[in-house]
Amino acid sequence: MSKRLPSNEDFARGKEVSIKLNGNLKVAYLGESVATVLLAEGITAMRTTIQGQARGVFCGMGVCFDCLVVVNGLPNTRACMTWVKEGMDIRTQDGLTPSK
Repeated sequence: MSKRLPSNEDFARGKEVSIKLNGNLKVAYLGESVATVLLAEGITAMRTTIQGQARGVFCGMGVCFDCLVVVNGLPNTRACMTWVKEGMDIRTQDGLTPSK
């Protein structure tokens, strides 16, 4: 269930695009970061460390590297610094590799 604010005449979004999130088709909007999409979908743990500790958005500006995800097969992508695009395949990350 999406946690996005409802759109209205005072609030505009970018163009709607389709993405895959952990293998499931989802709707995102141009202008959103990957982190925004994950949070809107209720995913706060974007990766786990190699010790199994959950990590998510911490700084939100690309400094801390806690929000690493796999985008189109490329691991260690900063979710807060990556803009959504049509057809993107986004997966949470387990340690230094993609989650299964």
